[in-house]
Amino acid sequence: MQPQHTVAVLMELANRKFTRTDDGQDLIEYALLVALIALVAIGAVAAVGQTIYTVFWQSIAANF
Repeated sequence: MQPQHTVAVLMELANRKFTRTDDGQDLIEYALLVALIALVAIGAVAAVGQTIYTVFWQSIAANF
């Protein structure tokens, strides 16, 4: 066998054995996206809840 052919065969075997798959990457990206959306939603609900409390309940309590 010639040295160049040997290197080519070894590289082909290494590529077959050590191929990378990116299957798990999508799951992590979706999980991060869901976490970010959840944090924004919780923040928005907390802000709206505080505003509703201030506008309605404190004004009702002030009139009684």
